[in-house]
Amino acid sequence: MPPLLQLRDTGLTLGGAPLLDGAELSISAGDRIAVVGRNGSGKSTLFRIAAGQITADRGSRFVQPSARLAYLPQEPDMSGFATTLDYVLAGLNEFDDAYAARAMMTELGVDPAADPARLSGGEARRAALVRTLSPGPEILLLDEPTNHLDLVAIEWLEARLAESRSALALISHDKRLLADLTRATIWLDRGRTRRLDQGFGAFEAWRDEKLEEEGLERHKLDRKIVNEEHWMRYGVTARRKRNMRRVGELADLRRERREALRSVGAAAMIAQDTKASGALVIDAEQISKSYGDRPIVRDFSLRVMRRDRIGVVGANGAGKTTLINLLTGALAPDSGVVRLGANVTMATLDQQRASLEPTTTLVDALTGGGSDYVTINGERRHVMGYMRDFLFPPEQARTPIGKLSGGERGRLMLARALAKPSNLMVLDEPTNDLDIETLDLLQELLGDYSGTILLVSHDRDFLDRVATSVIVGEGNGRWVEYAGGYSDMVAQRGYGLAGPLAVPVETSERREKRPPERAVPKRKLGFNERRALETLPRQIEKLRADLDTLERKLADADFPAREPVAFASATKAYAELRDALAGAEDEWLGLEILREELEQQ
Repeated sequence: MPPLLQLRDTGLTLGGAPLLDGAELSISAGDRIAVVGRNGSGKSTLFRIAAGQITADRGSRFVQPSARLAYLPQEPDMSGFATTLDYVLAGLNEFDDAYAARAMMTELGVDPAADPARLSGGEARRAALVRTLSPGPEILLLDEPTNHLDLVAIEWLEARLAESRSALALISHDKRLLADLTRATIWLDRGRTRRLDQGFGAFEAWRDEKLEEEGLERHKLDRKIVNEEHWMRYGVTARRKRNMRRVGELADLRRERREALRSVGAAAMIAQDTKASGALVIDAEQISKSYGDRPIVRDFSLRVMRRDRIGVVGANGAGKTTLINLLTGALAPDSGVVRLGANVTMATLDQQRASLEPTTTLVDALTGGGSDYVTINGERRHVMGYMRDFLFPPEQARTPIGKLSGGERGRLMLARALAKPSNLMVLDEPTNDLDIETLDLLQELLGDYSGTILLVSHDRDFLDRVATSVIVGEGNGRWVEYAGGYSDMVAQRGYGLAGPLAVPVETSERREKRPPERAVPKRKLGFNERRALETLPRQIEKLRADLDTLERKLADADFPAREPVAFASATKAYAELRDALAGAEDEWLGLEILREELEQQ
């Protein structure tokens, strides 16, 4: 079958440097393609060339004459239109159904009489989606379609695209959207494209394998340079191998959270050092907040324990930021009481990135000016090394913040927030403008964070990987906490934020991978497994107590000089105890998960 759209050997140079160098894109009927790559790699430029908005320096572009193409840019131009309805209708031709466009505007809550110049980011994005989707084109090019959308609109969009007959090419940092909708992946890297004939769900492992192969091939030329470039482009590749440990730790935290919801006393944790907060971080009792006649928060109670990772989700305008401000004491409730625990030190990241001065250099933004060092967890580090942790090359050290991309500004704000001494981190839409690799890095950083996290996000995959519980705005000021991540919330609630009438999306790829149903005899825990579940908690407590004793002993600064042999013995014993504790906890966690699964059969 001939392609509907094809770019071949596409080359484009901007500012003296090649942005695209032999890039290719081929879209046929029925295709569902994810286009991925680092921020600044040229994905949006490739789409603009495909849409015919700009001309490449070299290469060919072919579009089937009968195929209609619709392109959604990151920043739609609505200038010159008096109303959103005028803007939407201008995207239709004489054969299109204007009624269908009006109906879609109603579905998405787009005001047809609104002035486009006064729309918020989310309102403008919804209007642009209506203009792009309502004609039902043969080819859809969507560049970050979920930008500025809340979870209600994201779930609507996913369902709409799943039902669409249009061939689709999609740029997005929303991993869940990409995994659910795509059946092929194009990776744009260093100006060239590589295609994987599988959906995004298989991409990251495939990309890591390709990068490892590339590293081995170039090893003889210069191992050190290859590794450094690899880190600068994809600093989280090696980290992904630690994801299974992260899954176990997150499951353990979620178990603790479930117990905390039943009995706060059972979830008390022992402070690990003097800089940690108290076991109870936030205690909110029956708090309410209204603006005029509109209730934002009504009779809400919550206890946040140390190391909780709590996500807050809801439609735009539901009051997520207001709830966070109430919980952190930044805003006083109309009624009820909020108490912060002992030794709480807070760091915040707001979604507007308001504290960034355009003329400030990257180094000064990280150090505060007048220094080349930052202090992280009591350790003095050179700012260049800290920059590399957040994927900034050394040549960007003196770059003014105003010249950084949206993704780079997002990484900078994260670096600043994580550099501040804190045991409570408040993150309002931290994933905005971040590419997929940086999202992986952020998940790793938050996993290593020893304090407590309050998180507002519309990223479902991110919430699943980070959150131990999710607070959902149910409407009319009512907020409900669910244990686990976003998918856990949907399972408990029975539906997502789009409402109970929304049908869960099941992609063809998932259907193909689903094994045939067959009767399986119900398994029960064996005697040894039941015995281990009973004895392991006592064993774990004893190992923790022994570790605490050794920690206090090793904390003596004079111990190594005073008793070097005993110090060496104690250090070895500490390492052995730590390994034994990790093994016991992993064994108990595996058995506990197995027990829960068997009980649900």
